[in-house]
Amino acid sequence: MKEECLICKAPLEYLNEDIEMECELCHKKEKSKTRCINGHYVCNECHMQGTDSLIGLCLNETSGDPVEILNRMMTMPFCHMHGPEHHVMTGMALLTAYKNCGGDIDLPKALLEMNNRGRSVPGGACGFWGACGAGISAGMFISIITGATPLGKDNFGLSHKMTAKALEAIGEVGGPRCCKRDSYLSVSRAVDFVKENMGIEMKKSDIVCTYSRQNNQCIGKRCPFSAVNRQKKKIAFICVHNSCRSQIAEAFGRKYLSDIYECYSAGTEVKPQINPDAVRLMKQEYGIDMEKDQYPKLLQDIPEADIYVSMGCNVACPNIPGKKILNWGLDDPTGQEDSFFMDVIGQIEKNILEMRK
Repeated sequence: MKEECLICKAPLEYLNEDIEMECELCHKKEKSKTRCINGHYVCNECHMQGTDSLIGLCLNETSGDPVEILNRMMTMPFCHMHGPEHHVMTGMALLTAYKNCGGDIDLPKALLEMNNRGRSVPGGACGFWGACGAGISAGMFISIITGATPLGKDNFGLSHKMTAKALEAIGEVGGPRCCKRDSYLSVSRAVDFVKENMGIEMKKSDIVCTYSRQNNQCIGKRCPFSAVNRQKKKIAFICVHNSCRSQIAEAFGRKYLSDIYECYSAGTEVKPQINPDAVRLMKQEYGIDMEKDQYPKLLQDIPEADIYVSMGCNVACPNIPGKKILNWGLDDPTGQEDSFFMDVIGQIEKNILEMRK
């Protein structure tokens, strides 16, 4: 059943300016822009009644997967389809998974702090502030585990970068808002961010949304977690030896596109190993160990792809009717100086990021 107003189940409306409203539950009077079409208003505090119980849930959790923890939170009676409770839940799920995966934090203290901070972000911040509370919650999570303050240096920067990454993911999908989708996006970006910057690898499950029927504004196929989108398209990055440019493209594809594409690389012939300079620079500059999960492969060794991308080395690709073929025209950096190599790596990264648009 699609419900929005906690009083009469009617759809919500968002005003352009604050007006004084009275909470139907506690009768507190305050200014707000949000009410249902029948005029009912419920304040943030009443909307979030029950979130204190999240602390007990988290302290009893053993999972290292923040999505799994978040999904359990979403089944609790106080959690509605939309609402500011997600501003607390996102950060708490991340704190709990971080601790369970080896993060060195005082979890009870961190959860209390997350509850206090998250509750201060009002409902509707996504539209009225231009900053979704779930994305802000991911930034709060980094702030708490690093002990960031306004006078911090590295931790100050990390907190802002995390918030920016979460909000970027939310902005790329666009509106209308969905508290479930935006929480999932924020958690997913946080898992990658923590692995890259803190060396803690939380589990990352495949997310399939089950809330579309409860959301009046569900965006359907535009949602990256829609069940109809679970069959991801396949991209294959191709060059002659599958030892350098195509391996770099596969690595960036895994990093930036894994939520929407399955990424592969291959060659028309292969060398016994990935280019050592490519391995060194990708590990040095991006923290990506290509030798961990990648190796040179022939074109026939990978699944048939939806999109084939030639690196620009005159690869004699077979004719693939109905498939999209791109040519990036990249120079081969093999044997060149690091500066030349990094220019090519930077161009590959830019091209990969363009494929998200």
